Amino acid sequence: MNKKFRNTYLSILLFSLVLFLVHWGIDSQFSIITYYSIGGIYLFHVISAFAVAGITQLVYTNFKDYAGFAFMGTSLLKMLAAILFLIPGFLSEDKPTFTNILNFFIPYFLFLIFEAVQSIKLINPKDQN
Repeated sequence: MNKKFRNTYLSILLFSLVLFLVHWGIDSQFSIITYYSIGGIYLFHVISAFAVAGITQLVYTNFKDYAGFAFMGTSLLKMLAAILFLIPGFLSEDKPTFTNILNFFIPYFLFLIFEAVQSIKLINPKDQN
């Protein structure tokens, strides 16, 4: 297995574990009642981060010039999947509060930034000669 590929997945797991523990600690400290479970939120983010990293890596391996487009396309699909993840809450009678929406979108944007940094590292390696 390629070293870059393995390190990306390990980085995603470590990043999500640290972020999950911090998020869980903050939620339990302030007794925030969540509409969406924190485990479900992070499961969504980890699976989508693996998909973005995997597809970007696959495109980079075969077509180096299109890896950035692959990242942008998978990010768009991730955004659509996030909307599908949130729709049941908005269609129910018991609507999620603003705090519950932030419980989803703060990790979403942190994962998006992390994925962008990982993709930039893949596309523009520092050890080019």
